[in-house]
Amino acid sequence: MMNSNQKINYDKKLEEIINSLDYTPKLLLHSCCAPCSSACIERLSDYFDITIIYYNPNIEPYDEYKLRKEEEVRFIKEFKTKNRLDMIDCDYDNDKYHEIVSGLEDAPEGGIRCHKCYRLRLEYSAKKAKELGYDYFGTTLTVSPYKNSLVLNEIGENLEKEYGVKYLYSDFKKKEGYKRSIELSKEYNLYRQNYCGCIYSKRNNIEE
Repeated sequence: MMNSNQKINYDKKLEEIINSLDYTPKLLLHSCCAPCSSACIERLSDYFDITIIYYNPNIEPYDEYKLRKEEEVRFIKEFKTKNRLDMIDCDYDNDKYHEIVSGLEDAPEGGIRCHKCYRLRLEYSAKKAKELGYDYFGTTLTVSPYKNSLVLNEIGENLEKEYGVKYLYSDFKKKEGYKRSIELSKEYNLYRQNYCGCIYSKRNNIEE
């Protein structure tokens, strides 16, 4: 991994990828929720055939997981794009999440527990992209100002090497991406949650 103090413009790297395209690649884009995906889909859908992969075993309780998934499905149906936009629904797999974060229940929000969660979801997406023959895989997680884009992109870069599928670098919060996600959420009346997803982030939100 790169030195954490090194400044890398991942938004510029995304623009370089887009500007180099001479065809419409197939992108498997991991999404955590409809609000976060909205601005990312809007930005990418003129250049890629996008399949959203909804793999989020960290989200609890199950009713919250189901609500967020249903909102993702609704947004994809309602949002009009130039190129193909569809979705792969995955198993809940909540036990797997708790297995990988065992012993880290009290770790600070945004720290190693979250990094393991990022890796779990991105690795699943990379494997699925390889299995189904996608050209790229990526994630909407970088749109959030609360997520570490450097860590996410380093994980994606390592998974590209491991699985042989190109990773789509991003920092979707740039160019007012997060602000745009709020605007689109209002326009499409999307449910916006008040915690990241796991029971630990929910607990921390309540404590704050």
